[in-house]
Amino acid sequence: MAMSEVEMMKRQTALAAAGKKKKPFAATFKEMYLGPIAAFVLFISLWQLIPLVLGLPHYILPKPTDVWEATVSDWALLAEAIRITVFESVIGFLLSAVIGIGVSVLLASSKILERSIYPYAIILQTIPVVAVAPIVVIWFGAGFNSIVVISFLIGFFPVISNTLMGLNSVDKNMDELFTLYNASKWQRMWKLRIPAAMPFIMAGLKISCTLSIVGAIVGEYVAGIGGGNGGLGYAITVAAIQVKTSFLFSCGIAAAILGISFYLLVSLFSKMMLGSWHESAMKSEK
Repeated sequence: MAMSEVEMMKRQTALAAAGKKKKPFAATFKEMYLGPIAAFVLFISLWQLIPLVLGLPHYILPKPTDVWEATVSDWALLAEAIRITVFESVIGFLLSAVIGIGVSVLLASSKILERSIYPYAIILQTIPVVAVAPIVVIWFGAGFNSIVVISFLIGFFPVISNTLMGLNSVDKNMDELFTLYNASKWQRMWKLRIPAAMPFIMAGLKISCTLSIVGAIVGEYVAGIGGGNGGLGYAITVAAIQVKTSFLFSCGIAAAILGISFYLLVSLFSKMMLGSWHESAMKSEK
């Protein structure tokens, strides 16, 4: 009887392995990539044809070829602007992640603190950044410090909101089990609540990483450094003054690519953290 059960288990394992065989590349390409590539080619073709058909000058609506030429001719300026914006965004995002998670843990450890402080975090989020930016410049001075603070302020709330929601969404049965074993408040926090909140934390980081780029560019508009030492926000301002519409499109596309790249990196980190045990990451791999 034992041998027959072993044989059945082997057969089931073999069938499961056979079912998990990778699809042929052609089928995967058709299912995953053909649609987006076709849509991209159609979009670029229409974008190239519309200005030609309507006779629009390049300073009104540049063609993709005009944008490419502007990118190549001003690549040194664009590359330096991207480098500065990336550095500011990464610092702002890291501050949002570390401070946001730390504050959330502190608030979740005390209902009194949560009721007292969390409403002010909501109020801070509702104030327009444009209204706060001049005050930040007065306090921290124009340049790098103010830009990082503005990037931090925009990316801070999604982290604290999602993390706090996760810390307060612990399974009731697990919470009662920890109570049964007389776990302390901090044992419950580190061994139960934080692991349970990890999917929420990762969701907050995915939102914050893209907002940090927006915050850095907005900060560069208000507190940017002149003399060619500014980031994408400064480059966009100069290009708008000089009516270099093609280069404006280059800066906008570069900002979009940065946002997508940041999001993909954080998503990869999320899969590394959750892929072996959480359903959301495991389902995405199937």
